[in-house]
Amino acid sequence: MSNVILQHIVKRYDEIEVVHGIDLTIAPKEFVVLVGPSGCGKSTTLRMIAGLEEISDGELQIDDRVVNRVAPKDRDVAMVFQNYALYPHLNVAENIAFGLRIRKESKEHIAKSVSEVGEILGLTPYLQRRPADLSGGQRQRVAMGRAIVRRPKVFLFDEPLSNLDAKLRTQMRAEIKRLHKRLGATSVYVTHDQVEAMTLADRIVVMNDGRIEQVGSPMDLFMNPANTFVAGFIGSPPMNQLNGVVEVTSDGLQANVSGITFELLESTQVEPGQAVVVGIRPEHLSLHASEHSSTIPISLDLVETLGSEALLHATVGEVPIIIKVETHGNIDHLHNVKEVFAPMNLVKLFDMQSGLAIDRKTVA
Repeated sequence: MSNVILQHIVKRYDEIEVVHGIDLTIAPKEFVVLVGPSGCGKSTTLRMIAGLEEISDGELQIDDRVVNRVAPKDRDVAMVFQNYALYPHLNVAENIAFGLRIRKESKEHIAKSVSEVGEILGLTPYLQRRPADLSGGQRQRVAMGRAIVRRPKVFLFDEPLSNLDAKLRTQMRAEIKRLHKRLGATSVYVTHDQVEAMTLADRIVVMNDGRIEQVGSPMDLFMNPANTFVAGFIGSPPMNQLNGVVEVTSDGLQANVSGITFELLESTQVEPGQAVVVGIRPEHLSLHASEHSSTIPISLDLVETLGSEALLHATVGEVPIIIKVETHGNIDHLHNVKEVFAPMNLVKLFDMQSGLAIDRKTVA
């Protein structure tokens, strides 16, 4: 499989620049997910890799070959769209085989390839059916089969699960993950759903306003967001963000949030009076105190039951926060919660003005 290298890639529509010089290297066999809100430039970036959008500036390489001016059909990439893009008058086998027929492959090779792909994707019983007779999940598997059968250098996925219901999306995520593990294909996947990104990716590329905010493994982005945007986008529910001010007291350096103090090491790169954002993941807040944890008084508004877990919707002062806890089969005690605890080794600190994470060590 092949690498994909984007070097200072820019996209303009007339005078409007929508992708602002992004750099990214995707290794062979890697599964990379581009994620971000609508309009952030992720689909445009994918379409430039596919050759469906012209690159305004910069250089794109696939398999160490510059492909800026190479036609889409000659880039040896395969794309799976969110609307399946199947031919309604062709059956499943004919849809899967379409690209091979265009390339004038032999009938024997086509039949063998379609049979293999049908078996891989569990489509063998449906090969003679037409798309109208299939479920949404089956249609998406046919679309993936049409991509797989070509054995391209790179697979591109443009929000392929957005038209499916929640249960099917979960099933298809597992299908795609198994497929990637089996084929070892270089894959670039676009989604606005950060849960999809977390469950599928080897690395996640978080985009916003045509720029890359952070690149890293799912757990790296979850535990060490580079800025408040990534902190608020990655995670479900997202990280709680509380505005505070740095203070120097007799107890040392602290971040004060509405009278709640978070202990910082003296080596933390902050100044007294600096406005900061204290970030705490809902999963990291606890109902029980531990060594080196800060006590946070809350006003509880709502307990949202999810079965084995519950979300406590509360406020700190006037700022809403969410606490995610295990129920252990009982939620009665959760309605009386008046304070929660934040382990200091899991609290993140950001500069309020720039939004960037402050490199610091917290009390272990």
